[in-house]
Amino acid sequence: MAKFLVQKSGPLTGEVTISGSKNAVLPILAATLLSKEECVIKDVPALRDVDVMCRLLESLGANVDVDTVKHRVTVNASGELCSEAPYDLVKMMRASILVLGALLIRQGHAVIHLPGGCAIGERPIELHLKGLRALGATIDEELLSHGIVDAKADKLTGNDIYLDFPSVGATEVIIMAASLAEGTTILENAAQEPEIVDLANFLNKMGARIKGAGTDTIKIEGVQEFKGVAHHVIPDRIEAGTFMVAAAITGGNVLIRNMVPNHLKAVIAKLKECGVQVTMADDGVRVCAEKQPIVSTDIKTLPYPGFPTDMQSPFMALLTVAKGPSVVIETVFENRFMHVGEFNRMGANIKTDGKAAIIPGGKSLQGAQVVATDLRAGAAVVLAGLVAEGTTEVSQIYHIDRGYENFTEKLRGIGANIMRIDE
Repeated sequence: MAKFLVQKSGPLTGEVTISGSKNAVLPILAATLLSKEECVIKDVPALRDVDVMCRLLESLGANVDVDTVKHRVTVNASGELCSEAPYDLVKMMRASILVLGALLIRQGHAVIHLPGGCAIGERPIELHLKGLRALGATIDEELLSHGIVDAKADKLTGNDIYLDFPSVGATEVIIMAASLAEGTTILENAAQEPEIVDLANFLNKMGARIKGAGTDTIKIEGVQEFKGVAHHVIPDRIEAGTFMVAAAITGGNVLIRNMVPNHLKAVIAKLKECGVQVTMADDGVRVCAEKQPIVSTDIKTLPYPGFPTDMQSPFMALLTVAKGPSVVIETVFENRFMHVGEFNRMGANIKTDGKAAIIPGGKSLQGAQVVATDLRAGAAVVLAGLVAEGTTEVSQIYHIDRGYENFTEKLRGIGANIMRIDE
């Protein structure tokens, strides 16, 4: 098993370039199944999850060419597709469910086992299925009770759909399915994340008629077919936020290239509350924490444009060393405090009470053997290791490989003392 060895590092300095967004490229790759013409996706990060999605598309009958040097994936789904996604791939990644709408449109039938991914909560797919039922799909309830989604539809018809929660995955699946359905779909209480906008932009390039992406109400007028297109994926806002926190926690000064500041307004606001200087430059965003100590603040995770749940654990790492107590409230996932135990092994002394974590702050962390309990928690314990005395050994780093491209290389490029060991 591979692991990271992290040593206390001086202030991180220099510049880092952010890769394409994992959470944008996965639904876009799934959406290539909607076209019978070739699609070229650019700025694709070399990640474990992307590899799984490409293998999934191939297993369904698409021709997939991956160019890791040019960060490009070419997909041609012109042939007959398979209706059933293989379980050995689906179980590896939550985003596998994203092919559900595309398969239903192309084949009239889709079979997918309930997917795997990070164990940060139940993350049920009932909203996905609610949307597809509203469009005319039938779901085999007996198979569903055994963890298998078996959906059928001779045709899909537009409808008015209200989501009980602004689920990103449900919004994406419904947009894909509705874009080739007959008639108009109005999706209310939709997720507003930038990745939703990127998916809609990609679909519109292919010929879709989607308006309102990025707001809570999306209108989709169904069309008959899609053409093939080329598309550049947006930068990864969570990777950008992680490196912003890395600069802050080490008292560093880092220029972050290829990021969209508007996608991280809540994170930038909280960094400023902590005393970090965040300034916009022509060539990126500069994060400087050299001039004053980090002070505490409280955060509460919310759907976009609120503070992102994916940034909760990296930001908590910063709060463990901030001056004064902080409170973190997690409202999106019910099981996203597993990293607290890992931080406490390093001396953080964090207490949890339901959805709240109380961080005393001002701790001198000590290196320890810790586990990457999920993708973002893995990055968070690495950040803590950058300011801990001694060596921090991070295991189960396959989680980190799912979402951060060249993580150790990028950190080492700005002065971090981190080493990857593949056993």
